[in-house]
This record gives sequence, C-alpha cells and structure tokens, in this order.
Amino acid sequence: MDNIYVSRLAQLRKLMCEKGVDFYLIPTADFHNSEYVHDYFKCRAFMSGFTGSNGTLVVSAGEACLWTDGRYFIQAERELSGSGIQLMKMNEPGVPKIYEYLKEHMKAGQVLGFDGRCVDASQFLEFKEELKDISFKMKEDFLESIWTDRPEMPATDLFLIPDEVAGLSVQDKLHQVREKFGGCDSLFLSKLDDIMWLYNIRANDVECNPVALSYSYISKEEAVLFLQEKADKSAVLEALAAAGVQVLPYEKVFAYLEKLPAQKILLDKANVSAIVADVLSQNCDITYAVSPTQLLKAVKNPVEMKFMKRFYLLDSVALTKFIYWVKHHPDKKSLTELSAGARLDELRAGIPGFIEYSFPTISAYQANAAMMHYEATEDSYAHLSDEGFYLVDSGGQYLGATTDVTRTISLGKLTEEQRKHYTLTACGMLDLAEAQWLYGCTGRNLDILARIRLWRQGIDYKCGTGHGIGYILNVHEGPQNIRWKYTDHMQEVVLEPGMVVSDEPGVYLEGQYGIRIENILVTGNCVNNSDGQFMHFENLTFVPLDRAALSPAYMNSEDLARVNRYQQSVYDAVGPYLTEEERQWLKEECAELTK
Repeated sequence: MDNIYVSRLAQLRKLMCEKGVDFYLIPTADFHNSEYVHDYFKCRAFMSGFTGSNGTLVVSAGEACLWTDGRYFIQAERELSGSGIQLMKMNEPGVPKIYEYLKEHMKAGQVLGFDGRCVDASQFLEFKEELKDISFKMKEDFLESIWTDRPEMPATDLFLIPDEVAGLSVQDKLHQVREKFGGCDSLFLSKLDDIMWLYNIRANDVECNPVALSYSYISKEEAVLFLQEKADKSAVLEALAAAGVQVLPYEKVFAYLEKLPAQKILLDKANVSAIVADVLSQNCDITYAVSPTQLLKAVKNPVEMKFMKRFYLLDSVALTKFIYWVKHHPDKKSLTELSAGARLDELRAGIPGFIEYSFPTISAYQANAAMMHYEATEDSYAHLSDEGFYLVDSGGQYLGATTDVTRTISLGKLTEEQRKHYTLTACGMLDLAEAQWLYGCTGRNLDILARIRLWRQGIDYKCGTGHGIGYILNVHEGPQNIRWKYTDHMQEVVLEPGMVVSDEPGVYLEGQYGIRIENILVTGNCVNNSDGQFMHFENLTFVPLDRAALSPAYMNSEDLARVNRYQQSVYDAVGPYLTEEERQWLKEECAELTK
C-alpha cells in the first residue's frame, strides 16, 4: 500500500516497540486543550491525514483507529482512504468510546502512551478509572523523532485590549475571579481564551484565534502569567505590571508549580493537561470544577454588547453585499469556491476595526456543502454554476467582536426538494430565534425548536444547533451551547442574560447538497410575572433569507409572519448601508411573502 501515512504509522510502531508502549494515543489538542491548534501541534493530522478539528488516533501493533464526530464523517472517510486507519464514528450505534475500545483490546500489564501535555486531566482520570491493570507513559512526545520537518512553536506579538473596549479592567476581573474560589486558595488556568479574557491581552498563536500560549496561577494575593520568552510582550507589560500581574517565562511553568506550597487549588479538569494535574497533585489538594473564568467570560458586559451589536451589523452588511454580488454576477460559471470566498474575505477585511478572520471561510457549492467543515483548496475546488445551492460560512475578528454567520444562497434553478429543505431549515432557525422560555433552561431544553421540523421529515444534522461565541476570542466558546443530546463530559449551563449563541440548523445530503442558515443571538430577560422570569433572544445577525428558496407551501401563517418580521428587520437595519441598486434588490428580497 503506497501511502505516506502507512509509512509514518510503521515508524511510530517501531518506536513504540523500542519504548515498551503497546498502544499510543494522539489527540487533536495542544498543551491547553484548544479546539483549534497551531501547525506545530497537528500531530494527529500528520500521522493520519485527517485534517478535521476534532479527532483522536489510537495506534497499536495490529491496527489504527480514528475517532471523530458527525461533522467530519464524510471528510474523514475521504482523507483516511488508503491509510489503513479505521474510522470510528463517535456517538453512532455500536461504536465504542475510546476507553471502551482500550478496555476491550488492552491486556493486563500493557502500556498506554501519549504526550501528557496534550491529553486533558478529565480523559486521563477516566483512563485511570476504567483501565485498572495497565500503566501509562505520558512524559514523552514520540513524534519528535518522526516529524523531522515539524513547524516551530508559535510565539506571536501580544497586544492590549483597552479597558474602554473590554468593559472591565484586569483588576476588576481578578476581583470577580477571586470571589468565586469557593473553599480554594488558588486557581490555575491553562485555557488560552480564559487567560486572554482575564488579562485583556491577545496574540495570534493559533490561526483565527487571537490567543497566546500561556498559563496563569492566581491566588488571593498574587497573579502570575506565564508567557513565552521569545514572544514580543512590549505592548502589554506596562499594563500588566500596573494591574499587579507578575510575568514569568512560559517555559518555567512546571518548575514553578513543583515549588508551590501545600494549598487547595482549583483546576478545570477538562481544560488542564494530565501533566499539570500530576505535578500539582504532588503537593496540593486539588478541587476539580469548572473555572469561574468560563461563566464570567460567557456573559458579555454592556460595553462588550455595545461593540458586538455595532460590528455584527457591519458584518451583516458585508455579507448582504456579497450575496447581491454573487446573485448578480454576469457569469457565475467563471466563479469558483475560492474566488467567491476571496471576494467575501475582501469585503469583510474592509470593515474598520478588522483584525483577522474568525475561521477560514467555508465556501462550498452543491455536494461540497454536504461536508459541514469543507474547505476548498488550490488543489481541490468546485466551479459555481447558475443552479442549486452555494453555502458560505464565515466570520471576522474585530476590535470589538468575533462574528460568525452562514447563509445558503440559491444561484438559479432549484428542485422542489431543495426549496422544501431550505424552508424547513429557515423556519427552524426562526423558531429558536423567537423562543420565549422560563429562566433556568439550558440549551438542551431549546434545541428541539430548531430541529423538530426536520425530525418530522426523518432528517437530522449531526451536530449541535448552537455554540457560544467569544469576544475578540474564539468563535466557539463554552460553556453555553444548544444541543439535544447529552454526551460524556458535556458542560450544561443555564442560559444567562448576556450569553451569545449561534442558531444554525441544516440539512446535509451526501453527494447532493448542504443547507445551513446561521444567525447569532444574545440572551436577555423578557416578561417577569408570578410564573417567574421569562427569557428570550435578540438577533445580532441581519442578513436576508433567500427569497427564491423559501416556499410558502411549507409554512403556516405563523411561519409567514415570522419570516416577514425577520426580513423587514434586515431591510431596516442593513438598507441604509447599501448602494441604491443593492437597496432596491434587498427591498424586493425582503418584500412580504404570502400564501
């Protein structure tokens, strides 16, 4: 079998044999369990060829298996072809969890190896609980000797988020965090977006995620921030010093932790590495709990919301202009997924305050859009045409917001099935957007509002309906989310006023087409009466639904009213920013729909 990944697996197995390791696990994460990682940390992609953002490879002498979720089943099958690696479709019937697979295949006395900096403490504790008769080797990265042209670790320049944009000073945030220590003396942070939020700083160590590789130790008296020595910190040091923050070398963090006196320390086991937990357990009494920074960060303050509303409107204008441009292009067949996506990137980059994209733009025509996280490349892309659906999922980082929005655009002739699926998706999106519920609900209570119309047709999308969104931070932010199914280790929190979530149902038919319609919503208080505090969502996204793809035949009177309300709000918000030709088109696009 002539495949580069077969050769790499053979090298890994040889090294495993030399090191006395029977099974070797390679996750997706960096040292901070980040969702997206710098190229230096893409060990799983290097070994398997699978490039999705979520996946875990397990290798033994006899076989290799890769676990990923439903967003990537189609992509993984294609990318793993010829590698000899078996795809394990997570959460599908009959597919074991990783620890179940290891429990079944590993014999007493065998050794499981992994880089303990890249496996979170939660998974390691699960392995220790479930795999009683095996041992672990986790203080060595086996790929160091295999990946000879590995990229350098990133160390980009740090920059400051001014208090007038952050809304709260570092001192204010530290005070809030310390108030939530509970019975603990200190907190150790490893999650990069939490650290960036706390200290009002940003960098670019991960593409599209403005974070710096860092750790932080916070006690009731001190705050220590570990940053790479080779990173340029000159723009932030004065502000950090004024806030009483001590900056130490990133590379010295473990030596620092080893010398900490006995204390009760709070760790978030889902977002700290097995090695960190192991080092701290030597001297400290560990309390595992969700870090207080997560909930504090998730609830946007009034200043953050003011900036987010401003930039979401400008971002919506850019996408609306793009939709007009695509629909009115004189020769759609001359466009490709790459050239069309580049045009949208250009429009977004022209917005004052733009920093970078919040993720690589997903520009996908017809069958390619059935892959949720498809990415066109110079070697593989499709030409657009004057029929069917074109899906674009994109977003930006601004000095005042992180945006995310998806629209599915009709380019010409549609089938009746396509119009039906688009209409059901759009109505589901608006059903959730206009929800009203009692305080205390989580996203799991609300997910069915977006999904039920598709379920009634025997259709499902294999992902959650919504994720939280950061503020000049990661486009995927927890702990809030909207999903129907509870999975192991899933965080589930009450939807609080000021939490921002996406609303993105869809239809994905392999080999045919994909539909996704995504708006971003912010939670707020609504009616308060003897029955309690009711909650609702406010739209941040003002981009039109595709009139040609909407079919009143699949709507009732409430659906029509809901669609017409939303379309009118789009015209009112975006219209003043358009040219006369664009505005006239938008007026027609948003005109009242009737049966």
